[in-house]
Amino acid sequence: MAISSTDRVRQAAAEAGLAIEIRQMPSSTRTAEDAANACGCSVSEICKSLVFLGKSSGEIVLLLVSGSNRVDEAAVAQRIGEELGRADGRTVRERTGFAIGGVAPIGHLAPVKVYLDEDLTRFEGIWAAAGAPNSVFATTASDLLKATGAAVIRMTA
Repeated sequence: MAISSTDRVRQAAAEAGLAIEIRQMPSSTRTAEDAANACGCSVSEICKSLVFLGKSSGEIVLLLVSGSNRVDEAAVAQRIGEELGRADGRTVRERTGFAIGGVAPIGHLAPVKVYLDEDLTRFEGIWAAAGAPNSVFATTASDLLKATGAAVIRMTA
């Protein structure tokens, strides 16, 4: 029997030594604004998980971005050394195991390259998707760094 996406997040957190509580919200947390409203925090404290494909490598690149930031793809590409292309919904699901709107920072089907927005490091706590469009968990940027092996970069110009 296949494990659910949310259970995969729970298992990945446990393996990384993170004590998280996954919350099922009564309404969608699919967008940063929806998640901020549900969690009672600012949009900036939401960790968006944006999935890209490296144009030359074809590898999944996961950007963990502050909810209020818009990624400058050209600037990020220069910082990570590879141009980025958007991954469509089918590719995201097949390669990460998550549907768009519920992509978690941990618990992917296979290892992914992860970059964390430096703006997330200024908050005491942040909220991230937990594998479904209405599930989230509270964490910290430092815990996500430990769990994902992410590099911290600026996501804006």
